[in-house]
Amino acid sequence: MAMAMALVVPFLCVSALFGLSFAGDPFAFFDWDVSYITAAPLGVKQQVIAINKQFPGPVMNVTTNWNVVVNVLNSLDEPLLITWDGIQQRKNCWQDGVLGTNCPIPPGWNWTYQFQVKDQIGSYFYFPSLSLQRAAGGYGGITVNNREVIPVPFGKPDGDFTLFIGDWFNKNHTALRKILDDGKDLGMPDGVLMNGKGPYRYNTSLVPDGIDYETINVEPGKTYRFRVHNVGIFTSLNFRVQNHNMLLVETEGTYTMQQNFTNLDIHVGQSYSFLVTMDQNASSDYYIVASARFVNESRWTRVTGVAILHYSNSKGKASGPLPDPPNDFYDKTFSMNQAKSVRTNVTSGAARPNPQGSFKYGSINVTQVYVLKNVPPVIISGKRRTTLNGNSYSPPDTPLRLADLYDKKGVYTLDFPTRPTNAPPRIGASVINGTYRGFMEIIFQNNDSIVQTYHMDGYAFFVVGMDYGEWTENSRGTYNKWDGVSRCTTQVFPGAWTAILVSLDNVGIWNLRVENLDTWYLGQEVYVRVADPEGYNKTEMLVPDNVLYCGLLKDKQKAQTPHGSESSSTPALRRGELFKLMFLLVSFAFVL
Repeated sequence: MAMAMALVVPFLCVSALFGLSFAGDPFAFFDWDVSYITAAPLGVKQQVIAINKQFPGPVMNVTTNWNVVVNVLNSLDEPLLITWDGIQQRKNCWQDGVLGTNCPIPPGWNWTYQFQVKDQIGSYFYFPSLSLQRAAGGYGGITVNNREVIPVPFGKPDGDFTLFIGDWFNKNHTALRKILDDGKDLGMPDGVLMNGKGPYRYNTSLVPDGIDYETINVEPGKTYRFRVHNVGIFTSLNFRVQNHNMLLVETEGTYTMQQNFTNLDIHVGQSYSFLVTMDQNASSDYYIVASARFVNESRWTRVTGVAILHYSNSKGKASGPLPDPPNDFYDKTFSMNQAKSVRTNVTSGAARPNPQGSFKYGSINVTQVYVLKNVPPVIISGKRRTTLNGNSYSPPDTPLRLADLYDKKGVYTLDFPTRPTNAPPRIGASVINGTYRGFMEIIFQNNDSIVQTYHMDGYAFFVVGMDYGEWTENSRGTYNKWDGVSRCTTQVFPGAWTAILVSLDNVGIWNLRVENLDTWYLGQEVYVRVADPEGYNKTEMLVPDNVLYCGLLKDKQKAQTPHGSESSSTPALRRGELFKLMFLLVSFAFVL
């Protein structure tokens, strides 16, 4: 994967110039032009969302506590927001990139995100959060490295690969949107992409000739880190590397107990890091496979991604059948047991030198409990919608956080039910009222027939339990209260539940959503409002100077000259260019 071109600047060079309020850590600057390109990953030409003409987008390679400045130019023909999956945005939901906190960037405009990867390490990704756009691309990786003074619980790998896997349709995202708007199901995807490319032609009847595929080049005897992200639409994928063990070491910012897998189910929105040692004899290349799970295997055979692992001394191309997926037809607990085995390495440090297990979450008193039940899509006011506890979220025109700041009443309600109710389902903007510095228990009850994955912005949470059937108060007796994995995205199996614990120490309004794009688009999300009782500006970062206004506040928005027009003005000058210009001036001054 090509790395993002970033300008890294010491804090003191720019703090006085821009009045930035972040800690004294380096800055990394990125300039992104988000636009359409024409590509044919599965052999059919279609419109794809690219960043700086790259699909997938560049990998942001930064280090713990760095300040990140991303200038986004929206060259699409529709509004755009970029969200940073897993980056916790400490007390800074203004940069979250979802409709509850940000007005969309209009076509032709640019907007600059500015945040700090405070006390974080690990593997994450970014993507466009609006209107099913992720189904057309626009995603890329975020790698947050440890500071040199912090020990890592494994030897330094000989290389680092980022691999995006995900289901893919040959229809563009606007066509997929129309299908959902018409009350229909998206159906079966056309394939699975790996790093934006189609499958290697392992089967001439399933894979047409001429499709570009991904090749990972390696040296025999060396060990590499693979950061694997499922950026797809709704399909759980089983990931495996033919004849190689995958040593799991990290997931979404937490170092895990190290264990070898021959395959692992990676659900939509999840990220994992493996160490893979090149210990085979290289008689030929090897398959890297991501195949659909929890589906009709015979119908979904072509929904398989295949890349190639190529040793420098390989004696030939990969051939023959793919390595087998898990055979759990008679054992529905296989994948769940895999998930339960992913636990925190409590003896290792992460972003800080203290062991991860020093936070004894199992002994903290729970202050709020929410049981969130989803069911198959329902019809509300003639529309096909998805729900949580009977509520189908519809984003208001005014972002929730802006409504709070300017005391705009009636934008949302704080009446989200703590448990499933028998009331008729409804469409609206009902929000969970979280207690700042409280400790919340959330149980996801999946009464649908497909795997759901849930993500919470602004937080990592502890996955403490999961099982089949209906959750009850007695289910707490099965919780892992010592080394449950801390992450930001968790799977919930059909007909099952998953329980998480989260410490509400991050002021703001935060999105809690299903990562499955179709059900998210139809309303399966909610926001958690965590307000500081001492008032605005006490612990939360100030609203940024470049905030966009819309909805009830649209009259406050100053016009911006769209890029590409013949005239321009200073306010429309791209902030990334300003940063770079200032840096050059400062550098020149040092030389003098």
